[in-house]
Amino acid sequence: MQIASLHPELHIDVDFVEQAAMLHDIGIIRVDASGIECHGTEPYIRHGVCGAEMLRSEGLPERFARVCERHTGAGLTLDDIVSQDLPLPHHDLQPETIEEKLICYADKFYSKTHLDREKTIEQAERSLAKFGGDTLARFRMMKELFEPEK
Repeated sequence: MQIASLHPELHIDVDFVEQAAMLHDIGIIRVDASGIECHGTEPYIRHGVCGAEMLRSEGLPERFARVCERHTGAGLTLDDIVSQDLPLPHHDLQPETIEEKLICYADKFYSKTHLDREKTIEQAERSLAKFGGDTLARFRMMKELFEPEK
């Protein structure tokens, strides 16, 4: 929320960000990731789309579902999904609204295995670099939007 308070010119809906940030990983309950005590059946990469499906089925506004499905990595392009043969819907899953971008960006500084540690920008970039493509460039664009170089 610190970023939102530093950038009133972005007109970030802070109430929505607080609510959506609490829900963006809800789909994790459906994935098979025993290292974080999740014993579902879906691959981890699908936690965002699973969360979106869950929120839609509960009748939440679409904007909440979009945050879920668009926060993975630095967002995923259709080319990312197809070229890496990811088990995801074949459409663009990049964050578009300022709130989607903020949650996607902030999410890169925390992991589900070390909840008490905030990653540095270098650590966040290293974790994204392994995905190749334009992932790192998209993350750096979000960094420039929210934390421009002085």
